[in-house]
Amino acid sequence: MSDNILVQRPEFVREVEASAYGVVEKPLTAWEKIFNNAAVRKCLLLLMLATVWQVYSTLLNNPLLFPKFSDTLGAFYDNIMNGVLLQRGWFSIKVLLMGYAAGLLLAGTLTAFAITSRIGNDFLETLTSMFNPLPAIALLPLALIWFGLGNGSLVFVLIHSVLWPVALNTHSGFLSVSQTMRMVGRNYGLSGPRYVAKILIPAAFPSILTGMKIGWAFAWRTLIAAELVFGVSSGSGGLGWFIYENKNQLEIANVFAGLFSVIIIGLFVENFIFRNIELKTVRKWGMQS
Repeated sequence: MSDNILVQRPEFVREVEASAYGVVEKPLTAWEKIFNNAAVRKCLLLLMLATVWQVYSTLLNNPLLFPKFSDTLGAFYDNIMNGVLLQRGWFSIKVLLMGYAAGLLLAGTLTAFAITSRIGNDFLETLTSMFNPLPAIALLPLALIWFGLGNGSLVFVLIHSVLWPVALNTHSGFLSVSQTMRMVGRNYGLSGPRYVAKILIPAAFPSILTGMKIGWAFAWRTLIAAELVFGVSSGSGGLGWFIYENKNQLEIANVFAGLFSVIIIGLFVENFIFRNIELKTVRKWGMQS
């Protein structure tokens, strides 16, 4: 039986220039850098929609049915300069903020009660199943009877629009918090409101933020629809009344200018306010890619 002989092989290092493998990272062109910006892409899409609008309205040639985009911009500019749209827009935003804040407060209270007790959980699930499918505008006649004409009735329907989607998403977010996170909070001796504030809210914040977005969208469109009715009754109001008033006067360009204002406010809230909240919270915390 022969002994095994181990032979040590000499080390061999081959130096190869990086150029032999080709370009590993290709620098982006100026156009690619610009197109990678989401804001630029969205602006291009809006520009395309405006072009289609202008071309279609020009071919239609019926300002009472569909005014040109240029005419809408002119009406929008005129109503901004004379202060009408600013006044009506601020009126709508003030009422919206009151209803939105009250809805968030009630949703937070109900959800905190639901997550800390079994009875509260059953209570929230029952109320959500009953009232979430109910359109807020359907409560408008009751709001008129209970609160009369004015901001009280508007705030009431706004609270209904905000409360249930925010509560539903927040509750779902709380239920999805891992048991590990829950045990960490218990080990630190957290309970009640401190447990909710320190553990559940940060862990469930993506769902909470989604509920806030949905609640905002529901509240904004409910407010505009409600103002159409309240404006007819009381002769005053915000953007909804501005749209209805100009429709009766056949100022269709002003009607589109009012709708344009509603869209601009919606885009601003979604792409600036909520976007910055998301960047400074869930994106910064690494909870979303």
